[in-house]
Amino acid sequence: MFHSFASWLPSISQHFLAVVLALLVYVLTTRGRREQRAPTAAIAWVMGMLLMPYVALPMYLMFGRRKLRPAGTPRAARSGPSPHWAAELIDAFGLAAPSACAVRLHADGVDARAALWAVIDGARRTLDVCTFIIGDDALGSEAIERMAARARAGVRVRVLLDGFGALQLPQRHFEALRAAGGQVKVFRPIFGLHRSGPRNLRNHRKFTIADDAWLWSGGRNLAGEYFCGNAAHPEPWRDLSFDIRGDVAAAAARQFEQDWTSVTREPPRPVASLPAVPGGALAQFLPSGPDQTEDTAAALLIGACFRAERRILAITPYFVPGDGLRDALRLAARRGVQVTIAIPRRSNHRLADFVRSRAMRDLARAGVAFRMLPFMAHAKAVVVDHDLALCGSINLDQRSLLLNHEAAVVFYDPVQIDWLAQWVERTASAGEAYRPRRPGLMRDLAEGLLLTLAFQL
Repeated sequence: MFHSFASWLPSISQHFLAVVLALLVYVLTTRGRREQRAPTAAIAWVMGMLLMPYVALPMYLMFGRRKLRPAGTPRAARSGPSPHWAAELIDAFGLAAPSACAVRLHADGVDARAALWAVIDGARRTLDVCTFIIGDDALGSEAIERMAARARAGVRVRVLLDGFGALQLPQRHFEALRAAGGQVKVFRPIFGLHRSGPRNLRNHRKFTIADDAWLWSGGRNLAGEYFCGNAAHPEPWRDLSFDIRGDVAAAAARQFEQDWTSVTREPPRPVASLPAVPGGALAQFLPSGPDQTEDTAAALLIGACFRAERRILAITPYFVPGDGLRDALRLAARRGVQVTIAIPRRSNHRLADFVRSRAMRDLARAGVAFRMLPFMAHAKAVVVDHDLALCGSINLDQRSLLLNHEAAVVFYDPVQIDWLAQWVERTASAGEAYRPRRPGLMRDLAEGLLLTLAFQL
């Protein structure tokens, strides 16, 4: 018996040493980088290293880093008081101040497509495009051709495509644009050998910027389902986008320069600030992601929940909030704030649909109203009371708020706030009320296990 037990000692010792090494690497890198992780993420990594150190340690080294060294540039301090508490908070992050801009929100996919073509065709000096996906369909092909036409006309055209989205685009699209004189770069290629940061930190931002002064942005990727439908998705998804002329566009252009530099290592091109547009609407650019010192969007949303007095309206395709945002929403509902969240009954990500149930049950018991939409809605917007709205690429899930490179615009003008509130309410009215059901044992266990990985979903 003793001999049998002794034969296990080498393997036990090896496993113990592997666990100690994995935990030591985790502690030292976390302390050295001064990284802050959500409790669920930290528990998931530690449990993985205790149970499967040979798998968890390589995964951690590849994907465990959440924050990069901020690439922001210093700017002059703003004189005078901030016009809004949210502007004051965003100012504390070192980001661009609010500015009066010419803003146009797009009523539907047809309007959004016309605005996109106008921005592309209107470029005279520079055209910068950052997107997650360019579709291998009619709309994606037309977008590439219009960019190529501007390049042939002497415009400096640069396209930054996320590494995940690049897998879906045929090489001929890259070749056609490059042949016309445009530049195409891939942000953290999935299978690239060049070290450019963890491959799980995706660039989900959506910019089309003409001459550093005209921005087209929102939640839409450059594919047919986001505008007018295609063969795979005959019915277009409900989505939001907008175009802006003014200093918000210049702030987005500076962010594009930083993203481009992170790939090419070229020095960023200086982008001058623009004067306020006379009679324009007050708006502010909000980047979020690993390249920001703080989790800017998460901080703004949590702060907005605690400051809300009457209503919080939101629409998102994926709803997997972290503990901080979930607690803030629950407490807002407990205080009597009307909290309404519209989400698709079935989105294009089934795992996200599965794991959202636990947070939804908890919040529904506190009084949060969920509207389950019978169609796919890809829009991302939040309206708080009558003095703040947020719209852009940011989903209400942990990946979007904590891992992805994202961007949105904060609107302070009543015209845009009311427009977005009416759009969300009208869209939400098509959905059915969510009725929480007590989960069975197996579902409860499965939700718990998947939620430990929710930050990576």
